[in-house]
Amino acid sequence: MKTNKPLAWRNIRFAPIIHNRMEFALEIRKQFEQYNPDLLAVEYSPTLKEKILQGIERLPFLSVVHYEERNGTFIYLLIEPTDGQVEAIRLAQAVHIPIHFVDRDTEDYPMDYSPMPDTYAVTRIGYSAYCQAYLRTRSHGPRSIEDNLREKEMAYQLQQLSQNGSRILWVGGLYHFSGIMELLEQPQTEVIGKRYREGVGLAHLHRESSREIMTEMPFLSAEYERYRSGERMSPPDRLEINRELIRAAKEAYWKNSKETLSRSQERVLNRFARNYALISGGLVPNFYQLIVSSRGAADDNFAYEVWDKGGDYPWQTESPGLQVLRLKGEDLFLDQKRIRFHRQIKTFRRRLVPVPVKKKKREKIPGEWKKNFEGYYICSYPPEDVVIEGYGRHLQKRALEIKSEENSRIIPFVGSMMDGLDIRESIRQWHQGKIYVKESRPLRGKVGSVVVIFDPDFPDKDGKEEFPWLVTWLGEHDQESDMSFYSTTAGEVMDGPGISRCQYGGFMLTYPPLRVYDIWKDPYFNAARNKPEKLLMAGIDYCLEKHVVYVAGDPPSGWCQSMAARLGKKIIYLPIGIFSPITIKKMRQFHVLDGHHVRRYAKGYI
Repeated sequence: MKTNKPLAWRNIRFAPIIHNRMEFALEIRKQFEQYNPDLLAVEYSPTLKEKILQGIERLPFLSVVHYEERNGTFIYLLIEPTDGQVEAIRLAQAVHIPIHFVDRDTEDYPMDYSPMPDTYAVTRIGYSAYCQAYLRTRSHGPRSIEDNLREKEMAYQLQQLSQNGSRILWVGGLYHFSGIMELLEQPQTEVIGKRYREGVGLAHLHRESSREIMTEMPFLSAEYERYRSGERMSPPDRLEINRELIRAAKEAYWKNSKETLSRSQERVLNRFARNYALISGGLVPNFYQLIVSSRGAADDNFAYEVWDKGGDYPWQTESPGLQVLRLKGEDLFLDQKRIRFHRQIKTFRRRLVPVPVKKKKREKIPGEWKKNFEGYYICSYPPEDVVIEGYGRHLQKRALEIKSEENSRIIPFVGSMMDGLDIRESIRQWHQGKIYVKESRPLRGKVGSVVVIFDPDFPDKDGKEEFPWLVTWLGEHDQESDMSFYSTTAGEVMDGPGISRCQYGGFMLTYPPLRVYDIWKDPYFNAARNKPEKLLMAGIDYCLEKHVVYVAGDPPSGWCQSMAARLGKKIIYLPIGIFSPITIKKMRQFHVLDGHHVRRYAKGYI
C-alpha cells in the first residue's frame, strides 16, 4: 500500500531524492504542487549558484558547470532535466519564489558507490514508504568527515531560513536526510568553508557526449522533457518508455535493414531483459541491459538501432552561444560498461567487421548526408559487386547440381553397373532380391540468367510499396553481369556522404554485359503483372543459355513458363527456403554511391 505521509520539521518540508532519477523528479512536481512553498532550499553550493541557474535556464539544451580544484582535478556537474533538484529550481523560477543554495563547497569529496534501491519502486509502494524503508536500512552507516561538514552546514542554513516562518521546501540527497534531521534538533553554527570560487565556467554539452554521460537514458530524458512541456499527456513510466524504445527501434530496423522482430524474438528480449535486471538488483532493465538483450534476441543490427534511438537526445544546437564540451564517462568517474557492435555490413572478405560505436563517423548536422545526396550519377560499390557476382555463379552451379540429381534415375541391375550401385534403393527393395544401380543422364545446356526474389512486394490497399526503386545497371567490364533490380530508394538511409544503404526486393543478373535495355521502361515486358514476373520475363528474354535460375518463395507463374517454352528455355525453380537465411540477409543489403569519386573514400564509412 502506498503511504504519502510528508517528511517535515516545523515549517520545513523535506523532499529527499536520489539524484538524476526520473521518478524523484516526478515526485518533486507533486510535492511542489501540494506544499506550495514560499522559498526553496537545494543541496547545491552557493559558490556555483550563478552558473547552475544559467544552465537550468538553457534547458532543454544540456549544460555542464565545470571548475578546477586545488589539486588539479577537474569537476563537471551535468545539468539534467530528470534531476529532482533541477526540477525544483525550474518550478521555483516559474512562480518566482526565492531559491537558496544551502550546501557546503567541498573539495576532494570521496566517491560513493553504495548500491541504491531501484527507484522504480516509488511508482508501486509510494514515495514516503520508499524513503522510510531506505532510512531504516541504510541511514546508520559510517560517514566521512566531508559528509558531516556538509550536513552541519545545511542544517545551519535551514535553521536560519526557518526563523521567519515561511513554508520551506528542501530538496537534496536521500543519503543526507537523516543526518540533517538529527542536527536540526540542536542549534548549529556556520561551518567554515569556501564562500567564493574562481574559475567556475558553463559549457554546452556536445551531442555525442550526451549519449555517454547522461545518468538517465537520453530517450527517457527526452520523454520527460516532453511531458514537462505538455507534448506528452501522461507522466512517463520507465517500463512504458522501454516498450516505446523497442517499438521505435523495430521501425528503424525495418526501415534500414528491412528486417523485423518476430513475436517469439520479442518475448525472448523482454524475458532476457527482465531477468538481467533482476539478477543485477533492479526492477526494470536499464539502457545497457536493453541493448545486450536486443543483441541476444535478434542481432547486432537491431541492438545498434536500440542504442541509436535510446541514445538520441533531440535538443541540440549548432550555435549554443557557449563553448562546447566533449566529455567521456571517465571524466565523471563513471564506472561504465562498454558494448561493441559487429554490424552486418558486406565487404570484400566475408567476415564481421567490428564497428566501434564511439569511432563511427557521424553527420555534423542531422540529415546533412541525405540532403546532399543528388543521385544523378550513381554507381555501385565494387566489393559488393564481387560478392553479388560470386553469389550468382553459386546459384548457377547449385541449380545445375539439383537439376542433374533430378535428371538421374534408379533402375534394376541387368548387365551394367551404369554410374554405380545405389545402396539405399537396393536395401529398400531387398525383399525382391534385386540390386539397383544409378543412371545419370546428362543435362543439356547451361545456366544463363539468375533471378532472385527476396520479397514480391505486392502493393497494399493504398498502393504503397516497400521497394519502389526500379533500376537497371550495366556491367562496367566483361567480368560483370548486367543487372536489373527493385529496392528501397537510394538516399533514404545514409551511411556516409554520398553513400546510401539500400535493400534489394529482387534482382536479375544476365551475362555478358552491356546488352540490357531498362526493363522497367521496356514496353515488351508490360504484360508482367508484378515486379517478380517482369524480372523473370527479362531474365528469360536476355538469357543466351538454355536454363534460367529462379529463386523465390513461390514457383514461377504459368505465363512465364509458357514464355520460356516458346523461346526454347527452361526455368529451374529453387525455393528460397533451401538457402541459409543468414546468407540471404547479407545478400539483400547493398550501397549506392553518388558518383565514382565517392569510391575513393567509401571504405571509411562502409
